[in-house]
Formats: sequence, structure tokens, C-alpha cells
Amino acid sequence: MQDTSRLGYVLFLAIVAAIGGFLFGYDTAVISGTISAVADQFGLNSLEQGWYVGCALTGSIFGVAVAGWASDLMGRKKVLMLSALLFSVSALGCALSFSFTSLVWFRIIGGIGIGMVSIVSPMYISEVAIARFRGGLVAIYQLAITIGFLGAYLMNFQLLNFSTTEFKTDSLYFSLIFKEEVWRGMLGMEFVPAFLFLVIILAIPESPRWLIVRHRPIEAEAIFARIYRSVEIGKAKVKEVLLTSERPNTTALNLLGNPKILKPVLLGVAIAILGQFMGVNAVLYYGPRIFEQAGISGGDALYYQVWIGLVNVLTTVIALLIIDRLGRKKLVYFGVSGMIISLMLISFYFVYGEELGIGSVFLLILFLFYVFATAISISAVIFVLLSEMYPNRIRGIAMSIAGFSLWVGTYLIGQLTPWLLENLGPAGTFLLFAFMCLPYLFLMWKYIPETAGKSLEEIEEYWMGENSQG
Repeated sequence: MQDTSRLGYVLFLAIVAAIGGFLFGYDTAVISGTISAVADQFGLNSLEQGWYVGCALTGSIFGVAVAGWASDLMGRKKVLMLSALLFSVSALGCALSFSFTSLVWFRIIGGIGIGMVSIVSPMYISEVAIARFRGGLVAIYQLAITIGFLGAYLMNFQLLNFSTTEFKTDSLYFSLIFKEEVWRGMLGMEFVPAFLFLVIILAIPESPRWLIVRHRPIEAEAIFARIYRSVEIGKAKVKEVLLTSERPNTTALNLLGNPKILKPVLLGVAIAILGQFMGVNAVLYYGPRIFEQAGISGGDALYYQVWIGLVNVLTTVIALLIIDRLGRKKLVYFGVSGMIISLMLISFYFVYGEELGIGSVFLLILFLFYVFATAISISAVIFVLLSEMYPNRIRGIAMSIAGFSLWVGTYLIGQLTPWLLENLGPAGTFLLFAFMCLPYLFLMWKYIPETAGKSLEEIEEYWMGENSQG
């Protein structure tokens, strides 16, 4: 009973922080259902369409770049509140934008919020989590992202259907947002969870590890005591964190100059950016367009995208339940192998599917298999690894560096996918994604240690060379 109570409180903290992941997912995926309508309304060419998709990612890059510094300076909680405010402003602004320029600016504001939560939410969860449950707890953030994806796909599908029904209203804005220009409703509905996030953050405490680094151990001790339901354990956790956070020459600059710490930072950068060139965001952003290129109608393409979102959620639930039991690396080996197989089969379909008379349902099955393999591996593991690889004193900045590379990769794939589909065709594009899986597998096998079940301080000792266990 005592263990359940402790886990229940930490689970509550994780779920609150993970709402940021839901907003991340919704804001990222909602764009897929609005591209055609926005392009038609504002007369966008292919490059401008790519900018419409990619502009939020430029905001994310900026958000990531400042999130670590801001969270180290202000605290994790205040940065989460700031990101919630940015999401709220972005949602309302997008719904009421009457020029492409203003729409882009409000998308960039939302993108800054995405960048911030992508760093601070998993970092906060990692810092309050009990070690033996940390992988699953941080994976709740990834689960929330997938629920956000699914929520966006369902919202797009339902609002599109709603816009075609007959209804009477005296409100010109309601008619404009939910019928005449339904893309406004798709983007604007994000305000509801964003405002909820802003309010509920008030109910959670600051990260105890951040408090210790900021020389506030008494407050940290009280939070640890609540997490572990023991004053003695709370005091012991503070002492454990102090042993690593107060060692000499451990300023952020010194740690970045230490080869032992620079190594995991560079590895984090590598796996973050490589993961974006393995196809997952191309499917999430351009799934409907890819299905349309296979001869599937626009309405059916959105319906297929809902199935992709559903499999993404269910698979992430499975990953959440087994990530601490099987470990991070085994999930990656299994999942990335499946990604390679499915990507090659998708490429085969676009070359020979029509000639062999293979129906579009088979393509959907291949995409669902790919999404399953992705969600069980790199999507579930990446934020867990990035949130636990670095020392307490440098975690914010190190995660910003890795997150910056992740969002640069995401921006590039968002911008390049239309070009790749046009010049390499779907077959060549997915074959390229399959090839990019190989260096990711090599890095995970050769250089990344298994971190399941270890405390953040034990992982720090490993990288510092004071612990021979891998």
C-alpha cells in the first residue's frame, strides 16, 4: 500500500507534466489536416506549403535553444507555465488569422511552446521519478504526444465532417471557424487543453533536484519526503544528489569541456537528429498526402491517418509497460529492425503495388506496422534517454543541445519531405528512410549504455568513469 501511494503521487506529477506532451502532439499533427485548405485559401506554392508546415518547427528550435537555460534559471515549473501560455495564444491567434503572415507568426509562437515542453516536461518527470519506474513514467510523456497526435487526427476528421452538415447559427465567427474555413477550428481547438495545462501546473511542486542545484535543499527534502513517504529517505536523497551536484569543477561550462561528459552530449545529439531521418515525422506530417499519392481519396486519407494515430497510442502504452522491464536497448533493436522491414516493403508497394494489383488496404497495413515498430522503440526511448543521460547541474543545457539537434532534424524533414516525394518519389523516399536506420542501430549498440533501473546519480557516475558498470 505504501509503495502504491508513493507511485500514485509521482504518477500524478508525471501526468500533469505530460499534458505538455499532448499539446506537443496536437500542435504537431493538426497541421496535416489543414495543409490543402490553407494552401487553397492563401494561394500557396509548394515552397510556401513547406514553410507553413515548417514555420512552427523554427519556433520549436528557438524554444529548445532557450528551454534548458530558462529552466535552469527559472525552474522547470515556471517554464512549463510559460509554454502553456504560448500554446494558448497560438491557438486563438491561428483561429482568428486573416493573413498568411499572421498565421505563420502564431504558428511560430506555438512552436516555441513545443520546443520548451519537449525539453522541460520529460526532464521534470525524470527528476521527480522513482528510479525503478523512471522509464515508464517518462514514457507517459511520449504516450501523451501520441494521444495528442490521435486527438488532432480525430478532431480534423470530425470537424471536416461537421463542416459539411447543415446547421444554422447567428454567429459569423462560429460559421467561419467551423464551416466555411474549418481549418481555423482545427487549429483553434488546441486552446482548451492549453488553458487546462496552464491552470493545473499550479498543483505540482518544483523539481527537487533543481531546488538542490539552486541551493534550496530544505524545500527539496520536503518534496522527496512526500514522494517516498519518509522524512529519512527524503534527507538521504538530498545527500545523494548533493554528492554529485557539489563536486568541484562542475559548472556547466566545465562539464561541457570534460570529454567524459561531452561524449554523452554528442551521442544525444546524434541519436536525436538521426531519429528524425527514419521517416516517422514524414508519415505524421504528410500521411494524408502520401495516401493520396497512392490513389486514396482525401476523406479516406484522413480516416487512414486516424488509424495510424490509434496504433501509435496503443503501441506506446505497451512500450510504457515494458520499457523498464526489457530495457531501452532491446526495444530499439526490436523496433528499428521492424522499421527497416516495413519501410522497404512500403517502397516495394509504390514500385510494384499497382502492377501486382495490391489494394490500398495493404499499404495501410504496412504503415501501421511501421508505426508500431517506431512507437515501440525510438519514439518511446528517445525522451527517456535524453532526460536521464546527463548530470544534474548540466541536464537543462545538455537536453537543450540534444533537443536543438532533434528539432533541426524535424524542421529539415518537414521542409524536405515534399521535395523528396517529388524528386525521389515515395519509393525512393522510404528506401532512404530505411537506410538511415542503420547508423542509429550502430550507435545504440556500440556507445549507449543500458540505463534501466539506475538512479540519475548512478548514470552520472557511469559517464564520469567512476562506475565500471554499463
